[in-house]
Amino acid sequence: MSRVGKKPISLPQGVQIDIQGQAVKVKGPKGELSRTFPSQVQLALENGQLVVRRPNDAPAVRALHGTARALINNMVVGVSQGFSKTLVVEGVGYRAEMKGKQLVMALGYSHPVPVDPPAGISFGVDEKTKTITITGIDKELVGQVASDVRNWRPPEPYKGKGLRYSNERIRRKAGKAGKAG
Repeated sequence: MSRVGKKPISLPQGVQIDIQGQAVKVKGPKGELSRTFPSQVQLALENGQLVVRRPNDAPAVRALHGTARALINNMVVGVSQGFSKTLVVEGVGYRAEMKGKQLVMALGYSHPVPVDPPAGISFGVDEKTKTITITGIDKELVGQVASDVRNWRPPEPYKGKGLRYSNERIRRKAGKAGKAG
């Protein structure tokens, strides 16, 4: 049996879960998320914990077992604690600021780059440390928005300029060999 899939999901204080067939709705202090899962996994609420089971050991069903459990756990963590990603702005003249709810960045282009947050996502900017924080309750959406923002100016390997994740390490290149002199 899957090591991830067989672990029951404990529900923190203030989190309610509603199972309607294959549709799961999780409600907590930060918001509400819902998702429909394939019929190959069985969902049950036992002793205040959610258990995900599979009917057989077919490879496709085994893969869905662990994935379904991880997705439900991310929903529970999201509505109780939330998720965030931090991007670091590096480079001379590169900066980010908030205009209302909109994120506006200067990334070396001839124009500012405005980014509107999708529903359920909020941006935060610390101009002192040059960081952008993306927060929300849906882990998948937070990661996708962070990736979209980063793609406006990915870090380059020579000087490290651009937008990078706070835990990302950029492998630097030496540059031209004949430059010293």
